[in-house]
Amino acid sequence: MQGDGLELSNQDVRRPVARVTLTRLRGSLGHSLTRPIVPLLVRLGLKPNSLTLLGLGLSLITAVVVALDKFPLGGILLLLAGLFDLLDGAVARATKQDTLFGGLLDSVVDRLSEAALFFGLLVSYAPWGNARLEVWLLFLALVGSLMVSYVRARSEGLGLECKVGILTRAERMVILSLGLLLNQMLIALVLLVLLTFATVVQRLLFVRRQSGNRQSVVNEKEGK
Repeated sequence: MQGDGLELSNQDVRRPVARVTLTRLRGSLGHSLTRPIVPLLVRLGLKPNSLTLLGLGLSLITAVVVALDKFPLGGILLLLAGLFDLLDGAVARATKQDTLFGGLLDSVVDRLSEAALFFGLLVSYAPWGNARLEVWLLFLALVGSLMVSYVRARSEGLGLECKVGILTRAERMVILSLGLLLNQMLIALVLLVLLTFATVVQRLLFVRRQSGNRQSVVNEKEGK
């Protein structure tokens, strides 16, 4: 191309090219999988949060299967659990039930489902020995501690304050310190597991009461 003393090659003329991003591809695939199923679920009256909890239940079953070294069956169940993860959001959007609490519950369940699978793998691969119970409890205590903080951070990201809880970081540090000082880490880990997960439930219920049926501003499911 020539003009006014300037010469441009074809390579200098850029045309917009449509890019197929991974997010767009994932969204298209998810829509294709859920589109035939969503109308049936809506007619059956299934709620998005019910589908989310059903997916969690299936993930826990998957963890048990994996812990028993049934990896191929575990893989099939994991794919089915992933389908529930797509369906809850699709049903929520189709029925205009995409609430703030539903988004929080979905995010929390996603994290717990992943943790359950890794726990199943830990049980499968952990060597037999006297310290095996402590190793399992340590993993669960770690997950519970992280989830306590995650629920608060995710809630605040939705514009909801969530500082309640029977076992915040300060209480967790006290229990760990006493367990180390008294050389009673088994008892400390048991307390941490029970109380951290109780705090997660407590915070979820608090957010549910606080948010009511407020609609989520974001209609599309967040990237995992």
